[in-house]
Amino acid sequence: MGETPTQERPLPTPSPKSRAAQLRTYMRTPRRPRFVVELALVALSYWVYSLIRNAVPNRESLAIQRAWDLLDFEKWLHIDVEHSINHAVNSVTWLIVCMNYYYATLHFIVTIGVLVWLFHWHPGRYRAVRTVLFLTTGLALFGYFFYALAPPRLLPGGDFIDTVLVHHTWGSLASGDMKSVSNQYAAMPSMHIGWSTWCALAIWKFARPMWVRVLGLIYPLFTLVVIMATGNHFLLDAVGGWITLAAGFGIQCLVNGRSAYKFPRYPPDDPRSREKLDEPPGGQREPAGASSTSP
Repeated sequence: MGETPTQERPLPTPSPKSRAAQLRTYMRTPRRPRFVVELALVALSYWVYSLIRNAVPNRESLAIQRAWDLLDFEKWLHIDVEHSINHAVNSVTWLIVCMNYYYATLHFIVTIGVLVWLFHWHPGRYRAVRTVLFLTTGLALFGYFFYALAPPRLLPGGDFIDTVLVHHTWGSLASGDMKSVSNQYAAMPSMHIGWSTWCALAIWKFARPMWVRVLGLIYPLFTLVVIMATGNHFLLDAVGGWITLAAGFGIQCLVNGRSAYKFPRYPPDDPRSREKLDEPPGGQREPAGASSTSP
């Protein structure tokens, strides 16, 4: 007699609940980032951000009226310091020219530098911390679309100085010949403040030398002075940047199940993680999964 063929059981179809659990586990597990993928993500995200930001309808009259309302509110709060800072710093030519270049370039240079540093030295934390930056930038687009706001330098009768225009500074999209390719009424929230504070928090949390950590904290404070000295933002625009960043951190915690700063320095598949596990007792380096500071 021939053998009866064994009937194969069909593989169970994952339930929606198990799929959700798998996705949750995937999102909460540190993984080593891939350079090409991350480079493409950063480039694509910034391109989309710039495209959407500059595609917001030009609502000049509404943006100017909102700027006056915001300035009146600041006067009521006695925090309208922008005019004094703008005129005081503009009187020192070398300083305001440096600030113009600072405003035009440093938020790109420092932010990319911190991303590269996290990618190399903190691969287990990189994705979560990068996600905060992406979420913050994405949320800012809602502010630009729903709350068009003129910067101080474009406020008619406000007596603010457009320092890029006055000193013929090269490289800024905010003034001069380049302003036609950039949305001039996207002042709220200030991403110069959002990005610089994101950088400062990462540096303070993970850098080892105290002088580097202190410089990291000074960076957004100096940026705050720069955005007002150059006439590009009101003080409350900076507050909007901080609120947007806080919202980015909140959403990231919901997505990843923990703060970006509580991820291990190295993912489980990173050789450096195994080196730390093999390190004899009493070693000076942090154990795998620890959250201490780094180079």
